[in-house]
Amino acid sequence: MSDEKLDIPDQFASPAVPALLSDDSLIQFKCYKGISCFNACCRHADVTLAPYDVLRLQQRLGMNSAEFLKAHTVPFQLDADGVPGIKLRTDNDGACLLLDGDNGCSVYEDRPTVCRYYPVALLNMREKDTYQSKQQYSLVREEHCKGHEEAREISLRDYRKEQGVEQYDEFNRSWYELILKKKSGGPGVGKPNEMSLQLFFMASFNFDMLRKFVMSDNFKASYNLPDETYAEVAEDDIALMKLGNRLMRQALFGEKTIPENSGAWERRVDVRKEIWETRAKAEVEARNAKVEEQMRDET
Repeated sequence: MSDEKLDIPDQFASPAVPALLSDDSLIQFKCYKGISCFNACCRHADVTLAPYDVLRLQQRLGMNSAEFLKAHTVPFQLDADGVPGIKLRTDNDGACLLLDGDNGCSVYEDRPTVCRYYPVALLNMREKDTYQSKQQYSLVREEHCKGHEEAREISLRDYRKEQGVEQYDEFNRSWYELILKKKSGGPGVGKPNEMSLQLFFMASFNFDMLRKFVMSDNFKASYNLPDETYAEVAEDDIALMKLGNRLMRQALFGEKTIPENSGAWERRVDVRKEIWETRAKAEVEARNAKVEEQMRDET
């Protein structure tokens, strides 16, 4: 373990038992409609969302990105540098808004990763000198949960298949690695500027805005991507999400994951120079106008 570092999601920090589990580990657990604690975990929900979670829920609810983010999420900071994350919105008592009374989860087939894994905590680890994500697990024991008392033993590998987390892990892995690299890099990575943080939020969670951004003329003039890529991201949400991950690597760590067109940087500098000069001119004119007005008042 000396060559590995753990990254434990905040939502599991308190109840998680620190013993590490693998796919071959056996757990005793079963949850079903009719168990005495059914829905208890949903009535005290603290669910952090990853990009694929957002995509599935947005599609399930038939909402665009702006509608979903406003109605069903609340923002929080993933680290001290203000990297933005989101959690599922709850009511004033802490219950998930997607809970359908005694019927359980109203979006069960599209429920988020955290809900699928429960009572298992997904831990992202990295080996020394690499930022590749290595999955291990820890067991969450909360007093209200009676599923641990059920007489069923199952391997974590089979439990993951049963809960359908494999696809979620596949599509979220690159994003987890971004978070892990940011946390593990510490001061060496540096604090992202406001524009990078805004791009991170857009690329992680606001897929409608991301699609509009990458399909814009300004983006195409700056980045050298084949027409086939643009055609794909225009229709395919997964392809769009993967391109968003490449953009975040470029914004947070300066990785040249997307080739730029020749002279793109110079053109951006020229455009920004014009904007700065226009703003400076406007500020000078505003100050002069204010001075003239004061002089007239004094006269």
